[in-house]
Amino acid sequence: MSTNNNNTLTTPVPQRPSMCPRQLSSSSFASAFEVARTKLSELGVEEPDTDDDDNTLSPFSSSSGEEDDSDSSPYSPSVESDSSTSEAASPLHSPLTAPVTPASLDPDVADNFAFAFDIDGVLVRGGKPIPEAIEAMKVLNGENPFGIKVPYIFLTNGGGKFETERCRDLSRQLEIDVSPGQFICGHTPMREFANKYGTVLVVGGEGEKCREVAESYGFRDVITPGDIIKANAATAPFRALTESEIKNSRDLLARGGKMSDIVVEAVFVFADSRDWASDLQIMLDIAQSKGGRLETRSENFDEGPPIYFSHNDVLWSAAHEHVRLGMGALRKIVETVFEDVSGGRKLKTHAFGKPQVSTFEFATRLLQQWRATQHGLAESEPPETVYFVGDTPESDIKGTNAMNEKSKNEWYSILVKTGVYQAGTEPKHKPRKLVDTVLDAVNHGIRREMAKLGTRKDGKGRKLPLDDAALKAISEGRTPNFELSADPFAKAVEQQQVQ
Repeated sequence: MSTNNNNTLTTPVPQRPSMCPRQLSSSSFASAFEVARTKLSELGVEEPDTDDDDNTLSPFSSSSGEEDDSDSSPYSPSVESDSSTSEAASPLHSPLTAPVTPASLDPDVADNFAFAFDIDGVLVRGGKPIPEAIEAMKVLNGENPFGIKVPYIFLTNGGGKFETERCRDLSRQLEIDVSPGQFICGHTPMREFANKYGTVLVVGGEGEKCREVAESYGFRDVITPGDIIKANAATAPFRALTESEIKNSRDLLARGGKMSDIVVEAVFVFADSRDWASDLQIMLDIAQSKGGRLETRSENFDEGPPIYFSHNDVLWSAAHEHVRLGMGALRKIVETVFEDVSGGRKLKTHAFGKPQVSTFEFATRLLQQWRATQHGLAESEPPETVYFVGDTPESDIKGTNAMNEKSKNEWYSILVKTGVYQAGTEPKHKPRKLVDTVLDAVNHGIRREMAKLGTRKDGKGRKLPLDDAALKAISEGRTPNFELSADPFAKAVEQQQVQ
């Protein structure tokens, strides 16, 4: 087998017979591979060679993760929460909370590893797909020399739309079918708060979209900055609502009573603000209020409701050649300005999304259910290894490494050079593997799993075990060098056969 400059697997794939059905209790797909190899041998079909080395250099050593130095501890959502949702939310709600009906077992699916992907800067940039991303999806869906399908999900800090809309967009961009059952965006875990709070302020996004998403999650009384400005234009002196905004914003004064009778119990920043100045002003007003009552001021500046951000990315990869400011920057501004206007009081806000471990735990539950509903695999245990591919060291890599420290299974961080990370620099949070593109990441992960199974054969067709050097390479996140001499392994194989 050969590789091209992008480290793409290029060996022609022979037509392979279907594997025999496996039992749900199977802990790995090694036995199925062995059956397939036997059938291939009977048919006289040679197994694809796996001699290629990993051509991508990794200057980083293996990282065990660092402790989260954030001063916030966001609520860790639970799938047992009983949140009522509207019909619009049902496609995503079902895979996360409803009883799982396993699909029939797919005999060609890898059951001991899976992939999870960030989107912006990894698969898509500026609304357009990164070319290698389309090929990477094909590899995961079975177009690889091993003929296996690998389960995968998407975990992005972005948001501002229904999950179903984001899935339609991604399906079009990647030329595949993406289901809400394999997709988490930054504000998805916020649905678990629908029964916790009454009146909430929802910030960010285009038009009324985030209000609609929040209401689909089951939030009962959702107001927006536009509603507040419509009721009192002096709230944001430098912003004039458009005719469309005036029409779509709700009339808070029609509720009767005064503005101060409206109590905001929590603030949720669902998506990036489209008007930082007015949104900042309104968020600070509520943070300084008496228990969330609009147009009031606390004497001690410690009575405001909690403020939740769907993620904490200060930077993100967009169409511009340089990275752009994200929601994490707005969060820092809110906290900094509050400290200035309150005489030194600290404002503690909360963030979902990466790098919060609770978000990765949420992703683990979704991945387990997706593997069961889509591939017929047992839901009781997560895959032994999850390869997370991201472009932002401060969120993607930090979060994956932290999850790896806490989780019983392995979370393996891979950093790509197509997004926020600047090639040639050394990030604070180091990945297990640094590659050029998402296609390189997928190829590396699959080869690493094949190496674990000892898929190499000697000249007589006998499967070779891995030597100490290969095992060490795997533990350090490197693809082993398969240019092996026959002598060290022939003896080990003979000993195994005798036993």
